[in-house]
Amino acid sequence: IVEREEKIIAACPMYLKSHSMGEFVHDHEWAWYASRAGIEYYPKMLVGVPFTPVTGTRILTDGKENRTQLIQLIGQVLIQISKENKISSAHVNFCLEDEMEALKQVGFMHRVGLQYHWQNQGFQSFDDYLNSFRSDRRTKIKKERREVQQQGITIRTVEGDELTLEMMHTIFRLYKHHVDQHIYGRQYLKLEFFQELLRRFRPHICLIIAEKESRVIAGTFNVQDKSTLYGRYWGAFEEHRFLHFNVCYYDAIEHCIRKGMERFEAGAGGSFKRLRGLEPQETGSVHFILHQGFKRALQEYLKEEKIYKVSEQESMLERSPLKKVPGS
Repeated sequence: IVEREEKIIAACPMYLKSHSMGEFVHDHEWAWYASRAGIEYYPKMLVGVPFTPVTGTRILTDGKENRTQLIQLIGQVLIQISKENKISSAHVNFCLEDEMEALKQVGFMHRVGLQYHWQNQGFQSFDDYLNSFRSDRRTKIKKERREVQQQGITIRTVEGDELTLEMMHTIFRLYKHHVDQHIYGRQYLKLEFFQELLRRFRPHICLIIAEKESRVIAGTFNVQDKSTLYGRYWGAFEEHRFLHFNVCYYDAIEHCIRKGMERFEAGAGGSFKRLRGLEPQETGSVHFILHQGFKRALQEYLKEEKIYKVSEQESMLERSPLKKVPGS
């Protein structure tokens, strides 16, 4: 924290970590190469929101103060803490543009990432959304929606006062079932977490539930504010053709249109999201590396990675299934 006359004017929550799980800005390879070079990569310091690949404020500042100066001050302190405690690195993940620019000025390295976001183009209905696609993709989406209905599956959105403790228990079971199904799965969250969300975060919870013959067969846990829906966890007790795309994307997008939301962020990974109208958007993080030789190597790596990411984004936008907008 930064104080002036016993008043807090800036703050930066940090985590000391002995691994890189749950971050979504992947540096596992960095840790592997550091180990090969005889450099201790862990523990490392993280400034970020656990398990949440969402861009947002990472350094909190008083609106009456010079924000850039405070961000740079905190950045310098993060570096000082790293040096004094022999911590290999400090990472500020999914931070805002002004934070990236200020921290780059004090020695942090910029890293580019890509996510897939849906943007509401003033749609008034799901048909408006469908009409934004080229004809072949539009036909496929209609087929995917129709097949789920023909299987006797209904999908509904549950939020606000409709939410119950039983529903949160079901969402936890779906979450755990999905994690247990995959060798790479990690169960970060316990049942108590979902119970506490219902008690303390109810207005921001949005569940999308798929049912067949009056039983829940799949669902997603999402959070929302007035402008954006954030997709978080998916799980299914049964496998059905196109069920995942409908629950995770089509019904989420329909919910956004119905509520007049501007954006749907479906989380990290999954280039198949492009086929559902989610376009690649740039995200950013900044990193300080204590070891100078390792830092120089990573600087070269990040230059090459940025070129690749920008090229990848341009290529995907060029091959977008969405209709070309004149002048875009």
